[in-house]
Amino acid sequence: MKAKDVKQLTDDQLQDKLIELKKEQFNLRFQAATGSIENSARVRQVRRGVARIKTVQNERASQATAK
Repeated sequence: MKAKDVKQLTDDQLQDKLIELKKEQFNLRFQAATGSIENSARVRQVRRGVARIKTVQNERASQATAK
């Protein structure tokens, strides 16, 4: 998910996507611990996706308080 795509989502969609990525991250950690992970690069992609969403949420929150 690119930053451009994340910025186009509404606040509710961002929250839903964040929950979805957190669940995936949790499952990937379990797979890594048990050694059954298929795509280890996905861990990095999910982590960065979470960071992108949180960044956009923080930007929107700071803009709302500045107004």
